[in-house]
Amino acid sequence: MSNVRVLVSDKLAEAGLDAIREAPGVELEFRPGMSEDELCEVIGDYDGLIIRSGTQVSSRVVDAADKLRVIGRAGIGVDNVDIPAASRRGIVVMNTPTGNSVTTAEHALALLASLARKIPQAVGSMRTGKWEKSKFQGREIAFKTLGIIGLGNIGRIVADRAQGLKLKVIGVDPVMSSERAAELGIELVGLDDLLSRADFITIHAPLTPDTKNMISDGAFGKMKRDALLVNAARGGIVDEEALARAISEGKIAGAALDVFAEEPVDPKSPLLQLEDVLCTPHLGASTSEAQERVAVEIAQQAVDYLRTGIVKNAVNVPALPAEIAERLKPYLDVAQALGSLVGQLDPVDVRELRVTCTGEAGDLGVTPIARAALAGFLQHHLEEPVNPISAPYEAQERGIKLAEVKEPSDRYAATIRVTVTGEKGIHTATGTPGRQGEPRLVGLEGYEIDAVMEGDVIVMHNLDRPGVIGAVGTLLGTRGINVSRMQVGLDERSEQALALWNVDSTVNGAVLDELRALDHVSSVHTLRL
Repeated sequence: MSNVRVLVSDKLAEAGLDAIREAPGVELEFRPGMSEDELCEVIGDYDGLIIRSGTQVSSRVVDAADKLRVIGRAGIGVDNVDIPAASRRGIVVMNTPTGNSVTTAEHALALLASLARKIPQAVGSMRTGKWEKSKFQGREIAFKTLGIIGLGNIGRIVADRAQGLKLKVIGVDPVMSSERAAELGIELVGLDDLLSRADFITIHAPLTPDTKNMISDGAFGKMKRDALLVNAARGGIVDEEALARAISEGKIAGAALDVFAEEPVDPKSPLLQLEDVLCTPHLGASTSEAQERVAVEIAQQAVDYLRTGIVKNAVNVPALPAEIAERLKPYLDVAQALGSLVGQLDPVDVRELRVTCTGEAGDLGVTPIARAALAGFLQHHLEEPVNPISAPYEAQERGIKLAEVKEPSDRYAATIRVTVTGEKGIHTATGTPGRQGEPRLVGLEGYEIDAVMEGDVIVMHNLDRPGVIGAVGTLLGTRGINVSRMQVGLDERSEQALALWNVDSTVNGAVLDELRALDHVSSVHTLRL
């Protein structure tokens, strides 16, 4: 076997470089600080590329990478990699999603302790020559209630450490079962319950349309007046203007932020002027141990893939065998869209995600289709990137069973049905590729329907009565929301209808409330597919 060549184009801990140097049959080139033009000139000579956040792997770089088989990112974020371009070239893009987990969890707890004991304020006071012992009386952490929003890798580590500090831990996570939470010593609750009960709240959720500004005026109004809030997850989950108001008006006692909607933070931000708000410059992953860990992990992952083909922590799906890739892709797209759809419906404390394939979908292979559906379902609920390779492991961590079923063909030549079953109910959606290969929805919650799964969608349950469709269309039109498609499914026995409205823009909460208030309308949800 001829040697493979690996280029490291960003600064990397020496231990990571050594892991590449010492691998048999691997040649290392360490050239940090390259421009895009320089990278394009040389990338064609390398089998592997390892980066941090400094290197931009644009489509232009990918197009010049004639031999490249793997791009490794030392860390979680892969925003600096054109993943679609890499995927089209069959290049595996991998990261180290858990390498920073312990460090970030520890930082969140350090922020909480600093808030509770007012340590930064006391240090600042002493540096001015003062001795204000009585001013900085703090609070004990032990035997209080800690609410964790998001129970992914980092959230679970925080829970484990918090229990060692004698905290009672409650948590909210839409894709963790109550049994799995109980195994971890966590009481699984709803968000409103967590906000009202917790003495301390820490956020470890991804930034999605559902979590953007999740913690805003309404949430602060539900918290205890002496509550402390920590966000070391993603900027944008906490509405920073609302936080400043909540602190100024005494709605909560304090907050600590390591992440912000815009970074670096504007020096004029009101948060920087409030004594009861602690701010750190995105230090969650900034420890020497974490930097060394992710360097070694990504070096080993890239080398293992280049030498043996073993894939770990890929954020895209490696190229499929040529003989089935073209036929399978439309079914993977349908499965991912179906999983995404049911993942945005009301949480049911999921225990099982069942994927049933008929016809050609089953003949080509249920497993990759099922994993695509699972990844689509989980992507709305996890802080870490998820894909068909990592999805089964993420599901196992949350006590979710993935069931794969193959059945004979029914009405359509090939269908995929995704069913989510939980303690609080069941959701089911069925899809098939359209004539152009586009994902089409042919069944939802027992209703027959024919709709395109793309863009912003309003899902509405209503009684089948004259005028409902007209009232909805009129309301949307007066609010400047254009309807591109509308499909209705009908249950004649119950006289219930289910309608899907494809719209050209996001529908805000006020409009949704107006829709829910219409006569004969029983429920309204929005999806982004």
